[in-house]
Amino acid sequence: MPLTWKNGTRSAIAILSLSLTALLPAAPARAAAAPPDISLANVKAHLAEFQSIATANGGNRAHGRPGYLASANYVKGRLDAAGFTTTLQSFTYNGATGYNVIADWPGGNPDDVLMVGAHLDSVAAGPGINDNGSGSAAILESALEVSRQALQPAKHLRFAWWGAEELGLRGSQFYVNNLPAAERGRIKAYLNFDMVGSPNAGYFVYDGDNSDGTGSGPGPAGSAALEQTILDYFGSIGVPTRGTDFDGRSDYGPFIAVGIPAGGTFTGAEGIKSSAQAALWGGTAGQAFDPCYHRACDTAANINDTALDRNADAIAHAVWTIGTAVPPVVVWQDTFETVTGWTANPSATDTATLGQWERGDPEATTSSGAKQLGTAVSGTNDLVTGRLAGSSAGAYDVDGGVTSIQSPPITLPSSGPLNLSLSWYLAHGSNSSSADYLRVRVVGTTTATVLNQTGAATNRNGAWATASASLNAFAGQTVRILIDAADASGASLVEAGVDDVKITR
Repeated sequence: MPLTWKNGTRSAIAILSLSLTALLPAAPARAAAAPPDISLANVKAHLAEFQSIATANGGNRAHGRPGYLASANYVKGRLDAAGFTTTLQSFTYNGATGYNVIADWPGGNPDDVLMVGAHLDSVAAGPGINDNGSGSAAILESALEVSRQALQPAKHLRFAWWGAEELGLRGSQFYVNNLPAAERGRIKAYLNFDMVGSPNAGYFVYDGDNSDGTGSGPGPAGSAALEQTILDYFGSIGVPTRGTDFDGRSDYGPFIAVGIPAGGTFTGAEGIKSSAQAALWGGTAGQAFDPCYHRACDTAANINDTALDRNADAIAHAVWTIGTAVPPVVVWQDTFETVTGWTANPSATDTATLGQWERGDPEATTSSGAKQLGTAVSGTNDLVTGRLAGSSAGAYDVDGGVTSIQSPPITLPSSGPLNLSLSWYLAHGSNSSSADYLRVRVVGTTTATVLNQTGAATNRNGAWATASASLNAFAGQTVRILIDAADASGASLVEAGVDDVKITR
């Protein structure tokens, strides 16, 4: 973690108000190869090597110091011997040369890259065994297990060890900045593992879908699926998790800044473990997750073996599950950049007098925070309740009741699994109530509500979130997607948007 990190713990993940009547959780396109159980002993052997390197080189593995280059050469040597194609990418910062280690596993779709990264440098004050020898060792052992199993993933696998993260993400930023646009577009997902063995550990997962509803909002489209993959692993071993925000202070930052989906885990830094967190995970309340954060005592003794083992296995679970999954086939999608046949007020029963649904380039409005978002999730246009801003936030918001819009008919395949995904937001003022809502339904021979977000008597700012649901119950049918929003609690301020609706098989 860089020096600027201020760890904030997060509340329990807020549950999105999704009514999945007659629906089941979305299923993957194909069962992935079984992820391995990563050897804790092997991961700790890498940590012992990092400790020995630091001890022999002034007590640290910091940028521009001999201990960092020795660490990079150790990682590269292990990967070269395992059959990876490796690069020692050099860059300069503060007058010193730094290095990123980039390792590509042969095979997989070169246009569909899964990238896994961790920073390799320490601060100058100590050897950095938890921060971030732990993440570096865990992804190294996962990469070596890829080689041992001669894995043949559907995606192309790329692992990275970043330099000078502690000085402001310098290595990862250099890498992303120097990627040609076409190469950047081939990276479909980035997983980051920074501090995964904290001695007073918590179990935090990056909040890809913004289900916590705080901080920086969701990651780029696809981040929610990465989060869910990691949550699935911890759920399978009975370990509860909490969200941690994409605040841009670890190496996922440069990736999400250019629209690459991201995810990962974190076991805590200098933040203080609460009594509730100690009850949830064990450990000591009132003490830091890592009392040796950025200190000389961040040695090989500063590791929680259980947390390290669980996180190493979570990394392998993500690499195998995501890397070997066959990408779903798009059955139907709409980014709203062109006219595709949506019908406003399809039943001629709408009562809203303003803010009716339309496709267009939205204009931003604010009232005690963002209400109508002025940017779409992708491209220029989205579906929005009254795209104009007007003279005030309430000039073109939903007024007077319900507004609805319906997709053209969509013929679904007769077999699945079938999955619907979309991006959405609902914003309202403190004069709202549960009578106001944003609702998405699928209409076939039956009707199922797949999103039902209601208002409340509190201010809610606009922020894009994602939702998904299985459409297996509609296989073989011709369906329509029906979206409606309501200002039904009096003169409340209500804005809503929907973008990037997709059905995959």
